[in-house]
Amino acid sequence: MSSGLHKKIESLRDQIRHHNYRYHALDDPEIPDIEYDRLLRELQALEAEYPELITPDSPTQRVGDAPISAFGTVQHELPMLSLGNAFSEDELREFHRRVLDKLELDDQAELKYAAEPKLDGAAVSLLYENGVLIRGATRGDGTTGEDITHNVRTIESIPLKLLGNGYPDRLEVRGEVFMPKAGFDEYNAKARAAGEKTFVNPRNAAAGSLRQLNPKLTAERPLDMYAYSVGVASGGTLPRRHSEIIDQLQEWGIKVCPERRVVIGADGCLEFYKNIGERRDALSYEIDGVVYKVDSLDMQAELGFVSRAPRWAVAHKFPAQEELTEVEAVEFQVGRTGAVTPVARLKPVFVGGVTVSNATLHNIDELHRKDVRVGDTVIVRRAGDVIPEVASVILGRRPSGTRRVQLPKKCPVCKSHVAREEGETVARCTGGLFCAAQRAEALKHFVSRRALDIEGFGGKLVEQLVAADRLKTPADIFQLSTKELSELERMGEKSANNLTASIQASKSTTLSRFLYALGIREVGDATAASLAAHFGKLKNVISATDEELQSVADVGPVVASRIRSFFDEQHNLDVIDRLQEYGVEWPESDPVKTPKDGALSGKTFVITGTLPTLTRDEAKETIQEAGGKVTGSVSSKTDYLLAGEKAGSKLAKAERLDVTILDEAALEKLISS
Repeated sequence: MSSGLHKKIESLRDQIRHHNYRYHALDDPEIPDIEYDRLLRELQALEAEYPELITPDSPTQRVGDAPISAFGTVQHELPMLSLGNAFSEDELREFHRRVLDKLELDDQAELKYAAEPKLDGAAVSLLYENGVLIRGATRGDGTTGEDITHNVRTIESIPLKLLGNGYPDRLEVRGEVFMPKAGFDEYNAKARAAGEKTFVNPRNAAAGSLRQLNPKLTAERPLDMYAYSVGVASGGTLPRRHSEIIDQLQEWGIKVCPERRVVIGADGCLEFYKNIGERRDALSYEIDGVVYKVDSLDMQAELGFVSRAPRWAVAHKFPAQEELTEVEAVEFQVGRTGAVTPVARLKPVFVGGVTVSNATLHNIDELHRKDVRVGDTVIVRRAGDVIPEVASVILGRRPSGTRRVQLPKKCPVCKSHVAREEGETVARCTGGLFCAAQRAEALKHFVSRRALDIEGFGGKLVEQLVAADRLKTPADIFQLSTKELSELERMGEKSANNLTASIQASKSTTLSRFLYALGIREVGDATAASLAAHFGKLKNVISATDEELQSVADVGPVVASRIRSFFDEQHNLDVIDRLQEYGVEWPESDPVKTPKDGALSGKTFVITGTLPTLTRDEAKETIQEAGGKVTGSVSSKTDYLLAGEKAGSKLAKAERLDVTILDEAALEKLISS
């Protein structure tokens, strides 16, 4: 086998390692992804043709191991010690004073510390021999860990071979494996959609991923790693400052935290802590504090250790973001769009720097998935300004006699029905115009340009009048007087007169604008126009059945059910009556007449795909003119499916239900017959 082939393969490997370094360690790629993929595919093709040339450190060999049956153990040559903690400025200054005393330095000494965020992940040890990764291990108890080599090899940011030269013959790199926030959210969303178990937090996600027996499962998870120190280093030399060692690791291709700094004294540490704390929520990864290490290795050796922790380092922790507390009640809140959301009322607990007594449970499915019950002991989590949430339940502490929480049938605010559409996670109050919780947003919509178009009636004014309990329904707008308006903050007499004139002018509108202004879910201005044109009169829309509503262009079964639900609420009908009493009016017309007798009378159609000459609306009109009815979904009641090109799931369902399938020509023949 030619030496040229060896050189070609090694050249490809070196290029790929270099670009991995630029992408993962420096976050500064030199080439586009497509060029990187080309290099990787070329190497894969050569290794497939010459498998005897494959080496364990090749970039293609990240996931090659078969699943293991159990984890082996690793004895750490140098213990992976834990750090002492500081929870306040006073405790940090006390740590600094002890360091100065031990080193026999005065208070004015400019002692340098290497400072970096304390990542909330899983500590690991990586052993390189002659620059090649040969072993990965967990921290374990600090003395003995688990062999996770098969899993750390799957993490893209961990080099299988170090770059450059000058590294010790044996080099143990220590760092934190973590799951970035975006990857954690994406992974949980996919798991939730698939009905699989989700992770409680990114720390558990990282630890759990490293303890998979099958490396292919670990490879599917978005893990990353930052190195923070060196353990064993033999057969070579390293710089004598911690910060310079970390810089050197980066040059060898190992990813390190970009937020690291060298600071001076306790004041420098506290300034770094404050700065990172302010930017904590914007970081792409979770942290739970800051770590300070005396930068000089000679000083570290002089300071030594106490018990199981070094005297030369400390973790300055942020206020806890997770705590245990008890659920005292589960209540349901109604949002501005009618969404009915469960909220846990908690025994007050200090978490994330504030006292928390309420936490979101997101929706009824999430509540049932976590199975949160009144009386449960739960882990509550708070991150920055994010609304606190119940992360999980401690089932071992559940008292006897607890009951599963159910979605209320009536809105807790207005007592209207609570409805939940099939396939939706959110349940909603059907109170619409009547529900106080939805009032402000409903009113803003009502006065908007495409609705009743009341010029000068902005959102701030709506909120001001709602807060004063002066506006409860849209009908109250037409009872506002010029005098009352002129007395409002930032509303002079001239502005009040202009607004009153706009309110009066808006009374003369159109049926389509009025229907749109009512704020019925899924009824936009186009659908409102179709309803107005089809039914001609409001009373006809109000009394229309689901089937009659679905005979309108743009109205399928979902929209029809929402229209029907809205008008089935007496509260909404009362508001409409008041609006008409106060003078809101529009011209009405006769409804569109659908032939009762025709070739397709009594037959129900569904349309799917692209037809040769007709648009879907034209096909729908053709069917309706012949007396047929068009609906949006296939069911056992469907008589015909009119199918064009690229027909999808509706065609498959029609075939399963043995529904007669027509093309455009067959439809024309059916009508003419």
